[in-house]
Amino acid sequence: PPAQIMFCTLNTHKADMDKLLGAQIGLEDFIFAHIKGQRKEVEILKTDDVLGLTITDNGTGCAFIKRIKEGSLMDQTKMICVGDHIETINGKNVSDCRHYEVAKMLKDLEKGRMFKLELIEPMKAFEKLEPRSKGGTLPEAKISRGRETLRLRTKGPATVEEMPTEVEEKAIKKVDELLETYMGIRDIELAATMVEAGRDKKNPDEFAVALDETLGDFAFPDEFVFDVWGAIGDAKQGRL
Repeated sequence: PPAQIMFCTLNTHKADMDKLLGAQIGLEDFIFAHIKGQRKEVEILKTDDVLGLTITDNGTGCAFIKRIKEGSLMDQTKMICVGDHIETINGKNVSDCRHYEVAKMLKDLEKGRMFKLELIEPMKAFEKLEPRSKGGTLPEAKISRGRETLRLRTKGPATVEEMPTEVEEKAIKKVDELLETYMGIRDIELAATMVEAGRDKKNPDEFAVALDETLGDFAFPDEFVFDVWGAIGDAKQGRL
């Protein structure tokens, strides 16, 4: 059932966070769906303000761990792994929460106190399979002519769009990094949407209005919006 799918990877069965299915997909790509497996529970003493987790989600209420910072508190908790879905925090079910909401709840946990997480790890299967080779015998396939791609959206239908320019790709990567720094999340689709919002804007005020119109639910802090605008400008000027 769709509700059992935690996340999908492209061309590999492994829980490789660098191969997550994002907003774009080619017709030659294989998609591997990672479904919910074993549940586990862990209690942790929060000894640091920063837990060392980067959270992302599948857009339908399944926030999971994309990265664990080496040497962090969570890195020392060996039961917690990349790919784990965070189901509850101190008994509160967060399965219907977006990644930024889960990240904020974890950040707001009181330092010096114990907290409990209930997690679901992805089911382990196909352990002997190798990642799909790009050198297959399938004929070259394209969505359309030129630099076009299929864009998958959290809300609304998929659309065929122009591929991001090299400048926009650099800006998207930088904005994704800023999302991790400020909010503890990674979301390449969100980053792409933010870069699109700034495509024809002339100043940070216009950009802030555009973000509020398209992504008002996130309530981004002003400092973050200013840094995103700066990243878009740096990309346009060739400084990234």
